[in-house]
Amino acid sequence: MSAPAELRLPRYRRDPEGTHPPLDYAGYRSTALRHPKEPLIVLPHLLTEVTGPALGPGRIGEFDNDLTQGHAGEPQGQRIIVTGRLLDGDGRPIRDSLVEIWQANAGGRYRHTGDRWPSPLDPNFDGAGRTLTDSEGRYTFTTIKPGAYPWKNHDNAWRPAHIHFSVFGSAFTQRLVTQMYFPEDPLFSQDPIFNSIPDEKARQRMIARFDLDRTEAEWALAFQFDIVVRGREASVFEDEEDEH
Repeated sequence: MSAPAELRLPRYRRDPEGTHPPLDYAGYRSTALRHPKEPLIVLPHLLTEVTGPALGPGRIGEFDNDLTQGHAGEPQGQRIIVTGRLLDGDGRPIRDSLVEIWQANAGGRYRHTGDRWPSPLDPNFDGAGRTLTDSEGRYTFTTIKPGAYPWKNHDNAWRPAHIHFSVFGSAFTQRLVTQMYFPEDPLFSQDPIFNSIPDEKARQRMIARFDLDRTEAEWALAFQFDIVVRGREASVFEDEEDEH
């Protein structure tokens, strides 16, 4: 009787040291409660975990990538267009991949039961959208530039304006989460989430680039934000939890 075949897990190119934040970071207080306390265990994925559920175009609505649509009126704030490409470690486009975003409104408040600070909710803005990348790995969202908001991590703590991104492979087990920031934000210096990334160059990859060419006259400013899943230019990824 032959011995059972050895289980071989795929090997991936390791991202440069310092690209991703540590799981336990003293400046970001809630990481002490949610980082793993025991060594990680590798669980091999079964067929259903790597092939489903389907995340195809049938799950995307006509205006899912336009967060300014679908309400009785226009949302408050500066309208922006956010576009970019989803790329692998060799710079090749990742096609037909689900990209989701969520964010605060222009006043810095999420439409979430846990967000109670006294900034008004916008009845014409839900703060969530999704789309699929095209044949070149490109995505586009139309939304509102989010505002900064307070959080209770430290004295007089405010989060810089940011948009959360979630990207998927072919199944929910292949999810990566990151944040996009805006250029020259004065709150970078005191934000422990942004500063938990050890490598300065990696931190800069979290900041979108103003894109005058994509700006639409008398309508919307534009920003470019590419997401690279692995390799020397890998985007910074985090766990799937945040303060909201």
